[in-house]
Amino acid sequence: MNCIIIDDEETARVIIQQLCSQVDKLNVVQDFPNAIQAIKFLNKEEVDLIFLDIHMPDFTGFDFIDTLKNPPKIILTTSDKDFALEAFEYDCIIDYLVKPITLPRFIKAIQKAESTPAVSPSAASVEQATATSSAEENELYINIDRRLIKINIPTINLIEAKGDYVLIKTEKQNYTVHSTLKKVEEKLPDDLFLKVHRSYIINIKKIIDIEDNSVLIAKDVIPVSRSNRPELMKRLNML
Repeated sequence: MNCIIIDDEETARVIIQQLCSQVDKLNVVQDFPNAIQAIKFLNKEEVDLIFLDIHMPDFTGFDFIDTLKNPPKIILTTSDKDFALEAFEYDCIIDYLVKPITLPRFIKAIQKAESTPAVSPSAASVEQATATSSAEENELYINIDRRLIKINIPTINLIEAKGDYVLIKTEKQNYTVHSTLKKVEEKLPDDLFLKVHRSYIINIKKIIDIEDNSVLIAKDVIPVSRSNRPELMKRLNML
């Protein structure tokens, strides 16, 4: 089983690594000091099992699980006994190991992981996912100072490239994020946003005025390149 370890304490990660090395069927793919790094990894990769600490700065283990749409099997590793009842409200959590973890207890948890079938979405969860899919499409999460901040996509006015960063301007607040304009563009709905310049993506619903080769959005005048102007004009509902 391919697995990852998430724990903010380096010593704890090393101990779990050592325990995993005692079980031939376990392959530790990666370990992470915080949940946000793990989320980025799981957006690209799949694993069979996660060893997860509950108490971590900024993002608790339960917060982490709540971000996963299809979580793999999870074994909680913690020094706190008080969350056992809450833990087993999650179908993906198959065991609860209290530190310090002994090898016999660890092996017992792995055996439970092997014998427990993978969690498959129930009819109710599939129906709920379908009902909420449109809402999820309107949400974008950005990483600011190790915090995941949710932005309602329709409230975005524009996105401006600034070197290795992008500036996301919303109706109420601006955010500077380490990313590329292309990466942000891939996350935005095509019917709402348009790249009008090599440095700008705009929300076409937020346009107040168009004059020559520029558009006005809120108080910002955005240049429109000659090559992108025809597509912009095509998108507008004109008399």
